[in-house]
Amino acid sequence: MKSLTQKSAKQVVGAGVRVVTLALFLVVFGAGAALAQTRGYVANGIAQSVSVIDPATNTIVATITLGATPNAIAVTPNGNFAYTANANNTVSVISAATNSVVTTVAVGASPTGIAITPNGAFAYVANSGANSVSVINTATDTVTATIPGVANPSQIAISASGDFVYVTGNDGDLAGFVTKIDTATNMVAATVLLPDSPGLAGIAITPNGARAYVTNANGFDVFVIDTATNTLFTTVTVGSFPRRVDITPNGAFAYVCNGNDTVSVINTATNTVDNTVAVAPFSLGLAIDPTGTSVYTTSTNFVSSITVISTASNTVTTTFSSGPGTGPVAIAFGVRTNGPTNKDQCKNGGWATFTNPTFKNQGQCIKFVNHMNE
Repeated sequence: MKSLTQKSAKQVVGAGVRVVTLALFLVVFGAGAALAQTRGYVANGIAQSVSVIDPATNTIVATITLGATPNAIAVTPNGNFAYTANANNTVSVISAATNSVVTTVAVGASPTGIAITPNGAFAYVANSGANSVSVINTATDTVTATIPGVANPSQIAISASGDFVYVTGNDGDLAGFVTKIDTATNMVAATVLLPDSPGLAGIAITPNGARAYVTNANGFDVFVIDTATNTLFTTVTVGSFPRRVDITPNGAFAYVCNGNDTVSVINTATNTVDNTVAVAPFSLGLAIDPTGTSVYTTSTNFVSSITVISTASNTVTTTFSSGPGTGPVAIAFGVRTNGPTNKDQCKNGGWATFTNPTFKNQGQCIKFVNHMNE
């Protein structure tokens, strides 16, 4: 009996140790993943580095040397890795755990844009000097496909469903293009012609995938494309020489950084400019944090700064340095996890499975879907 009791006690103690160990594992690694997901990554074109931002304090918490000039940056959905498109025809892969470059991938000539699929499986790279798009398998960090025939590609955005990749480009003369790529086949599915717009720059897709917002860096316009018909839906006049654009997680607003040191706030329901916010000079990069509460713009002014805008008030809450002479050109947060796309996903407890946004009940979930489909 004593032996049996001792054995039972050991089993209980062993189980308890395993539970505590598991709990510690989840706390440590779960917290690490959550922390990585909330951090912002800034590509510094002059310093050839990447700065890591902690949005809780709006400070630079780490700097990663690349040894190459980054033109664009993207972060995986889990926040574990950041990918930079570099001017020397490479992509640097950065580990968020160690804040170091873990590998370098050769791509086409002069990559200027990069985006990662919502499932984190692939990174798409716009090779402006090769008229192509490289597809990187993020599990192996190797190029698994090259998509030719994309005219002077510049920037890339991917639909929330992960079905389509949209690439801005131009013919080198007067016309701009948005090339639509089917991710199932990695073939061009459609091309949207935008006359008199050779300076297409930034692009962002609404969470419901219905619209693409494209900036014309040589003018004063943001083109809104209907992705179902692959046609121009409307044009919104913003500040001069608009560059980058991002859309809030709820799809309600598009934020555009302009060459006249402002950020335009577009109401996506009416496609009109609701607000204009003054920011630091030479604003080149823009990204909205995963919570949708703050907009970050990078400015290559003399002090190389980052401006933070509250989406609630559309006012600047703080401006801080990314480091003297760093030349921040782009910023990115982790690819967002999106909510439901149809009402059936809200049924039978499905509403409880979504994490961004979260819902208290089925009714809230359905209301979200209704808003997204408006």
